[in-house]
Amino acid sequence: MHGRDEESSRVRSCMESYMKKGQAGEGFVEKVIFPNKGVVAAGEERVIVKNALPGQKVRFSVNKVRRGKAEGRLLEVLEPSPFETKAACPHFGICGGCVYQTLPYEEQQKLKGTQVRELLDGVISDYEFEGIKASPDPYGYRNKMEFSFGDEYKDGPLALGMHKRGSFYDIVTVDGCCIVDEDYRKILRCVLDYFQEKKVSFYHKLTHKGYLRHLLVRKGVMTGDILVDLVTTSQEDISDVEWAGRLLELPLKGSIVGILHTYNDSVADMVKDEGTKEIYGCDYFYEELLGLKFRISPFSFFQTNSRGAEVLYETARSYVGETKDKVIFDLYSGTGTIAQMLAPVAKKVIGVEIVEEAVEAARENAALNGLANCEFIAGDVLKMLDSIEEKPDLIVLDPPRDGIHPRALEKIIDYGVDRMVYISCKPTSLARDLEVLTKRGYQVEKVCCVDMFPGTVHVETVCLLSKLSGAKNHVEVELDMDEASAETKATCE
Repeated sequence: MHGRDEESSRVRSCMESYMKKGQAGEGFVEKVIFPNKGVVAAGEERVIVKNALPGQKVRFSVNKVRRGKAEGRLLEVLEPSPFETKAACPHFGICGGCVYQTLPYEEQQKLKGTQVRELLDGVISDYEFEGIKASPDPYGYRNKMEFSFGDEYKDGPLALGMHKRGSFYDIVTVDGCCIVDEDYRKILRCVLDYFQEKKVSFYHKLTHKGYLRHLLVRKGVMTGDILVDLVTTSQEDISDVEWAGRLLELPLKGSIVGILHTYNDSVADMVKDEGTKEIYGCDYFYEELLGLKFRISPFSFFQTNSRGAEVLYETARSYVGETKDKVIFDLYSGTGTIAQMLAPVAKKVIGVEIVEEAVEAARENAALNGLANCEFIAGDVLKMLDSIEEKPDLIVLDPPRDGIHPRALEKIIDYGVDRMVYISCKPTSLARDLEVLTKRGYQVEKVCCVDMFPGTVHVETVCLLSKLSGAKNHVEVELDMDEASAETKATCE
C-alpha cells in the first residue's frame, strides 16, 4: 500500500547511520516501535536500542550495522523518562520478563495502542480504531508460569525463576514476581529451598548433565485450583515424597489439586513431556470463563490472563455479530474457548487446531459445557480446510504469533464469507496478513486492542473485516511446496 511505502522510506532515511560497530553513544529515546525497539536520537544519527522507554536519555554501544542502519545495546539509563515511576517488582531490570513496569499503567496502554495504530495505518485506511482495553488486573494476573532452574552466575548457588535479561544461561530467582499472585511465590520458594538443602544439581545446557529443569505452576484465577509439575531429566532417581509433602503443607489461598513429575531428556531448552507421573491428586485443574467451565492439563494452551481473556472474548463476540443459523469456522482454535463461546447462538461451530492435545481438551470441555454443536478437528489449517464439507458463513481467526500461512490465507479468502474476525497476539504479523486481505477484497471496519500482558511489550488485537461487494475471492500465491510445508511447520511450532 502507498502509505506503507512512504512510511518505510521515511524510516529508512531517518535510520541511515554512519556509526561503527563497537562505537558508544548516548541520546534521547524519541519513540518505541513494537515490540521494544527504542529509536534513539544521537545527534543526527538514529539508533535502534531495545528495552528503552520513550523520553529516556540512554547510553548505548553499537552492536550491529546493517544496510546503513545501526542497532545498539542498552548500557545505562542516564535520565529516566518523565513518565517513569519506581517499579513494583524487586526484580525489574534484572529479570527479562517485563519491560514497561516503570511506566504507569495508563502510559503502558497509550504506548501499546500507539504502536498498533502506527503499524496498521501503514497498511490499511478508513477504519475505526477503538483504542485499547485494560487488563482487569495489572498485577498478579497470570494463571501459568514456567520457572527455570539454573544459577545466577557461573558456579553460583541454585536459582529458580526467569532468565536474566540478555542472558541465555543465567537465572534470576523471582520470588517477588508481581505478575503472579502470592501462591506462586510461596511454591517457588518452597521448591527452591528444598532442592538447595538437598544439593540437587540443575540441568546444564552446555554439558547436557544435571537433573532439575523447570517448575510449571498453573492456577485457576476463578476457581483457585493449583497444578504443580516438576520437570527433570532422568539422570537421577530422587524421591518425590518429601518435596511434594512440603508443598501440601504450604498456607495457600488456592488449593493444590495435583502434583506431577515430568521427565524431559531433550536438549532443547523448553518444557517437553517425555513421560509424566502423578505424585498427588490429578493431572488437570478447572478454570471458568464467561460462564463456561474448562478442564486444563499441564501442557494444554489456555490464555494466561483469565480475567483479561474474558475482556478479549467479549470484544470478539461483539465483533462477530449475528450468528443465528450460521456455520462458524474457528481456525487455530486451541482448546476451543471461542468456539464454545459462540456455539450457544450458532447453528454449528467447527474448530481446527494442529495440536492434538488441545483438540482433545476442546472436545472434553464442549461435553463438559453441554455443547453438542461443536466439532473440533486436529490438523494443520492449510490441509484440513480441503477435507471439511461444510461451508462457513463467517470465520474467526486466532493464529499463532507468526500469523497465517500464505496458502492457508488463500483458502480462507476463497470461502468469500461476508465477515471475519481476526484475533492477533502479534501486531506485525497482523499487519502483514491484513495487507493481503485488503488487497483481496476485504475491508477492515474496526480494530480494538486488549492488554492481556501488563508490564510487558505484548498486546492482543481484535479486527473486524467485511467483504467488499464484487470483490474476487481467488488469490494467486506463488510458493514452492517445500517452502510452504516448512513455513507451516515454523508457524505452528
